[in-house]
Amino acid sequence: MLTLGDLIPDVSLLNESGVSVNLRSLQGSYVVLYTYPKNNTPGCTAEACSFRDSSAEISQAGAKIYGISGDSVASHAKFKAKHQLNFTLLSDPEHKVLQALGAWGEKMSFGKKRIGIIRQTFLFDPQGILIQIWPKVSPQEHGAEIAAYLSSLAPRE
Repeated sequence: MLTLGDLIPDVSLLNESGVSVNLRSLQGSYVVLYTYPKNNTPGCTAEACSFRDSSAEISQAGAKIYGISGDSVASHAKFKAKHQLNFTLLSDPEHKVLQALGAWGEKMSFGKKRIGIIRQTFLFDPQGILIQIWPKVSPQEHGAEIAAYLSSLAPRE
């Protein structure tokens, strides 16, 4: 499980187009890596659309958005097209990166304990160092929350 100060994992995952993306190669800008349980479920759709709607502000702050779940590349491609998402989705069907992040484990779902993907967000600085974790997320406002946090990091004139 990653903790603040750790480097972004040096692993590759396939994006929604089937292209391999190495997380460590994303250094050079802030990286917003959010984990979510499943495409096309109400909370996950709300969260993805929140990031879509806040992506201009997030991008202005020098950050790139990456969503990660256990869904397949094909499922990601359909989800991205259906909701006109303007950021990359990464597929982790074996939950290797999700486990490394600490985003795979026991959680409460509809009043029952289950093992699955935990909705969280991780922010890495341009050097690839983990600087912030959001362990609890409100899907509807999360994109705006991340945009506001990133704008607070911007140097003042």
